[in-house]
Amino acid sequence: MSFDLRARQQRYEALDLLTSPVWIFDIDQRRVHWANRAALGVWNAPTLEELCSRDMGADMSESVARRLAQYQNDFITHGATFNEQWTLYPAARPISLNVRFSGHRLLDGRMAMLCEAFAQAQNEPESLRSVDALLHTAVMITLYCRNGRPLYRNPAARESVRDLAEPLQDRFVDPQAGLGLLERLDESGAATQTLAVHTAAGRSWHEISVRRCRDAVTGQDAVLVSEADVSAIKRTEAHAQFLAQHDSLTGLPNRSHVMQHFAEAVETLRQADQEAALIFLDLDHFKDINDTLGHAAGDALLVEVARRLRRTVRGGDLVARLGGDEFLILMVGADVRSEIERVRGQLMYTVAEPVFVAAHEVRVTPSLGVSLYPYDGTDFETLLRHADLAMYTAKERGRNDLAFYHQGMSNAVLIRTALEAELRRALERQEFEVFYQPIIDVPTGRVVGAEALARWRHPERGLVPADVFIPVCESSGLIQALGAHIFSAAARQQAQWAAAGHDLHVSVNLSARQLRHGELLRDLRRGLAQAGTNPLRLQLEITESTLLGQDPALMTLLREIEALGLSIALDDFGTGYSNLAYLQRFPIKTLKIDKTFIQSIDANRPLAEMIVSMCRLMKLSVVAEGVETTEQLDWVRAHGIEQCQGYLFARPLPPGEFVALLAA
Repeated sequence: MSFDLRARQQRYEALDLLTSPVWIFDIDQRRVHWANRAALGVWNAPTLEELCSRDMGADMSESVARRLAQYQNDFITHGATFNEQWTLYPAARPISLNVRFSGHRLLDGRMAMLCEAFAQAQNEPESLRSVDALLHTAVMITLYCRNGRPLYRNPAARESVRDLAEPLQDRFVDPQAGLGLLERLDESGAATQTLAVHTAAGRSWHEISVRRCRDAVTGQDAVLVSEADVSAIKRTEAHAQFLAQHDSLTGLPNRSHVMQHFAEAVETLRQADQEAALIFLDLDHFKDINDTLGHAAGDALLVEVARRLRRTVRGGDLVARLGGDEFLILMVGADVRSEIERVRGQLMYTVAEPVFVAAHEVRVTPSLGVSLYPYDGTDFETLLRHADLAMYTAKERGRNDLAFYHQGMSNAVLIRTALEAELRRALERQEFEVFYQPIIDVPTGRVVGAEALARWRHPERGLVPADVFIPVCESSGLIQALGAHIFSAAARQQAQWAAAGHDLHVSVNLSARQLRHGELLRDLRRGLAQAGTNPLRLQLEITESTLLGQDPALMTLLREIEALGLSIALDDFGTGYSNLAYLQRFPIKTLKIDKTFIQSIDANRPLAEMIVSMCRLMKLSVVAEGVETTEQLDWVRAHGIEQCQGYLFARPLPPGEFVALLAA
């Protein structure tokens, strides 16, 4: 026997005279610290040394370990004692005992447990198993007397409470809710409700069942309370509710949330004599970024815009995402129009700051429409519809603008709807014509080509400008049919000119929406076949924003267009996102410098010079657009630009006038 164990024998020598089993358990070490001779028999141990060497933690269940930790804490904080029925398993043989547990300090100051076993319990198997189940179950079971004082807690309940002596009424986060539960108990003898409760780990949600009963010891009225932790279910419900009311991408409230919030705020607005505003915000040209850089880049941009909007508005303002690239801001105040005027510049500047997505720097500008409560409507749907109309007005002004709703906008929608119907009839009646703007060979001054441009000859209004009907065709989806018609007409015209001895190349514009349409190649093949023209003398013009990103489908489409014999030109270069080195990936043959570079004498000319130099290195043909003065022509000629077009030579002309120009 070791010296330490011999010292323990001497310290507890008096306890060794007791005939009832007594042992001291080291809770921290999970070992018996000392035991008298009667306890050695209980534990089926030949010697004290052998018993003290056993590792009781090796096969200890988690629930028993938690219960021992509870004992230790209650010994320290309350000087508590416990009388419980326990089943021990010496040599894997169950022995049930009634044991009294109390705290006992070891010489090193740690809190151990003094265990005093009384007459061995002779209970039925069902009784033994029920006691063991109470020890291991996760259900929290507590017996309270009628005044709420605790009489018994199973280990799960003891682990949950903040204080060993905590009364029932202190358990509930909402005392009134707890009182209501107990009132139903008095009425019917039992009740169940899910309530928020205080626990040692903080607030939780428990499904609480209460039932009237009697204390088996005193025979007095008591309350048996069982609790199951349903916090995970509550969190799941709360998360589902959050998802139902919020946008999953940006985390902003969604339309449903704003509708509910607005309905709740209306009564407050009336009583406080306040105004409200719905600001409908749409990102300009967002589809170009989404379609070229991909949806992941588009999503990243939306998340950043959402962050900026939250940062810009006041703390009490509500920012929501309606879907796509549409956002909504709800503002409330005594003079909300003045507040909007105060923040409009900041909103527009913040959104328009550069964003880096997919290794590209991109910029988007916002178009904003505003409707005011109660002047433009008193219900959410009406105000939202009017804010939407105002936003479209801002877009029609040139985008990157803010417009307040007025009654005339509703009339404009009716006009726009009527215009769309007229355009559909115009396609059926073939009212669209093709005008041609000459493309000039700069060194010789000869007409070497033409750009085909759509014109609408209305039976009553005469010639309608393209900027009136093209946006409506784009938004309504009519652009595909119109584009196919223009290409076919231009192909036939090129064949006629060639037959007459005019070897001209003809350019036809393609919009981003046409490029995304699945029938584009079919329309091009059909137009070429019907016209019988040489495809090498036809060119398709696309804008540089359509090339943004690394879309393999777009690359495949451009290669297929090239395989038809058609060449591809990049129109309005310098107004979008591209760089010249990036263009080497695409089958581009011609680059058309935007007129803003040609017409600006000082600001953009150095950049235009650099573009021309790069085009020479990349062996691209260059066309200068928008040449309107002899000074601009001199600059074009001085920089060796091969071709140009503009009002200095001619406006777009119908075919007959174009032929007359050729003859002249």
